[in-house]
Amino acid sequence: MADLTKITCLDDLQRIARRKVPKMFYDYADSGAWTETTYRANQEDFQKIKFRQRVAVNIENRNLRSKMLGQDVTMPVALAPTGSTGMQHPDGEILAARAAERFGVPFCLSTMSICSIEDIAAHTSAPFWFQQYIMRDRDFNERLIDRAKAANCSALVVTLDLQVLGQRHKDIKNGLSAPPKPTIPNLLNLALKPEWVWKMSRTQRRTFGNIVGHAKGVDDLSSLSSWTAEQFDPSLNWNDIEWIKNRWGGKLVLKGILDPEDARLAKEAGADAIVVSNHGGRQLDGAPSAISMLPSIMQAIGTDGPEVWLDSGIRSGQDVLRAIALGAKGTMIGRAFLYALGAYGEEGVTKILQIIRNELDITLGFCGQTDINKVTADILLPQQR
Repeated sequence: MADLTKITCLDDLQRIARRKVPKMFYDYADSGAWTETTYRANQEDFQKIKFRQRVAVNIENRNLRSKMLGQDVTMPVALAPTGSTGMQHPDGEILAARAAERFGVPFCLSTMSICSIEDIAAHTSAPFWFQQYIMRDRDFNERLIDRAKAANCSALVVTLDLQVLGQRHKDIKNGLSAPPKPTIPNLLNLALKPEWVWKMSRTQRRTFGNIVGHAKGVDDLSSLSSWTAEQFDPSLNWNDIEWIKNRWGGKLVLKGILDPEDARLAKEAGADAIVVSNHGGRQLDGAPSAISMLPSIMQAIGTDGPEVWLDSGIRSGQDVLRAIALGAKGTMIGRAFLYALGAYGEEGVTKILQIIRNELDITLGFCGQTDINKVTADILLPQQR
């Protein structure tokens, strides 16, 4: 086991991931659309929100336990659905799901994962969530839902903000593919990542496990790229949510909400939770940060609406607390656990969860609070609320 005692923050894990993970996959995680303005704003806007420090308050017996969709969680944080996670570290989705289960937080598997729905079900015992992109092939969509049901997934997370694919310059320049194409630049880079190459050689999970062998006409890698490029559905609209909800029959989460009007429509559509998110700044560059839109979305949802979670830009337990203070019931982390996974696999994911929990716990105390479930905007300076 690696000695992680000197790892104190996400920046440490990110530096190690940059060294260990092949360039195209590290860049895939560490990139935003076009100028990356929204990607940067997601992080920068969190830092503008300042806490009120309180003293001489009894802060013993602090509690971070909460619920997300009725599920007990050790802190209001879930691992977000992220594509190609198994390229950050071999079998990455399995390792992240196991770490989340042991830690007591939810794990959400992406449609575009390397490990399949069935892989996660076979290697975990706690129910996990499944994230679905809506493809043009509706039969494939329905079979995905049925597979998630069969795997005992406890929530379906439908991502709404990928009707067309945002352009990330780094992915184009790197010729992103899973597995990497054997070009000279790729082979030279892989030669510098011996640990990743060795571990990847020991697994058969090297491409999109939910698609190859399951989608019509996609039986091998040669047919995968063209199918994927054609399948994201620009015609997706609110009328489609009803058939998804009826086919699924369980808890439904709508992800990618960034506007108060869309929040109201998600509420009308019967969502059990919504995720305030701009896809980590990977889709519409020039959109506002997720955290800056949270207050107006909370107002639009009202007190009788679905749970509101926040995704995009969270790098610390302090960011989690800021989101909770502004009304979110839960949060999701994506890049934070990907860097940790790339650095140290399952141990790394556990480490970043420990770091976030510690940061959240200490900051809660400095704000004079003892229960995460009772936090309000009162812990923030007045101009930040």
